[in-house]
Amino acid sequence: MMEYKDLAVSQQMHKAIERMGFTQMTEIQEKAIPVMLEGREIIAKAPTGTGKTCAFGIPIVEKVEADKPWLQALVLCPTRELCTQICDDLRNLAYFKEGVRVVAVYGGQPMGKQLSALKNRPQIVVATPGRLLDHMARKTIRLDKVKYAVLDEADEMLDMGFFKDVRKILDRLPKDKQMVMFSATISREVMDIGWLYQMDPVELTVLPVEASKPKITKYCIQSTGSKKLRDLVAILKQKEFHRTLIFCNTKYATSSLCGQLVDRGFAAECLHGDMAQSDRNRIMAAYKAGKIAILIATDVAARGIDVTDVDAVIHYETPLDNETYTHRSGRTGRAGKEGEAYLFYAPDDKKRLDNIIRYTKSVMIPLEITDEGEIREKSDK
Repeated sequence: MMEYKDLAVSQQMHKAIERMGFTQMTEIQEKAIPVMLEGREIIAKAPTGTGKTCAFGIPIVEKVEADKPWLQALVLCPTRELCTQICDDLRNLAYFKEGVRVVAVYGGQPMGKQLSALKNRPQIVVATPGRLLDHMARKTIRLDKVKYAVLDEADEMLDMGFFKDVRKILDRLPKDKQMVMFSATISREVMDIGWLYQMDPVELTVLPVEASKPKITKYCIQSTGSKKLRDLVAILKQKEFHRTLIFCNTKYATSSLCGQLVDRGFAAECLHGDMAQSDRNRIMAAYKAGKIAILIATDVAARGIDVTDVDAVIHYETPLDNETYTHRSGRTGRAGKEGEAYLFYAPDDKKRLDNIIRYTKSVMIPLEITDEGEIREKSDK
């Protein structure tokens, strides 16, 4: 893999990359950055956790002109959490490029705070589609001088029903802008957007090769009713994970499980879509800082969580589809570290479990937990 010191970018960018602790590019960064710097458009398919933000962030920050106080680059993404994460990363990349301003706009945050930030004339805006359309209607964001546009997690964004919103936004961009899309999968909707709005894009694909696959030991536990909570508590107590991410399928389940764990003395918080954005930001900051050991989340709320040292992912409720299992489990075992994934399932979920195992080609170790709380491997599922 190419090292960042060999990349043809400014000294300010090299200093920012070094400050962030990066030395070697990931595959998607090595493939995408030179192509973007050349001015070519891209459709990139790459697995979650491969460093896509730097793959488009480095060329964008390198190209925007600090002395021109108008919007030059737009990044669209599906969720609030991912929006703030990308904004933080871009600010770090622009750390030594004086005059470059990055603003995030997303639903759930007071409009006044965003209006105040926009008055500083940012060159880069990271946005969710709905809130960006609000600002466009207010004429507080103008897209007529945008030169660079990014759709990040394009498949997730379009799957969430933003297809028409995204088209409304892209229709307002200048025809000569450079547009790139990054996505874990290339869906029909992603292909349609590419056909409608890109000119001769370079297609990039990063496959999850064996050497770069996350090192995750996977377990499954058949458990229901009150025993399910006891089994979870037994795992948390015996394993003593530094940082755990637990997934539930509904907002109610996340809140309920969080309360039960807090009652049992665990440092736990939950994250779901009904929470105020200020609370979500506070919880995420505490989780990243290691002040919260256990975060319980729904799948939508967890999109955009980028924490490299999650020791374990626990599927407390069986994922509804195979891709969800893959995305959830991929939150651990990142950045070359090892992780563990535990899947709880009821007897009625056995077919769902077998389907996940076939789809992921996983070796999943069956566990049983005795009434005394002893964790042991079962000889069969």
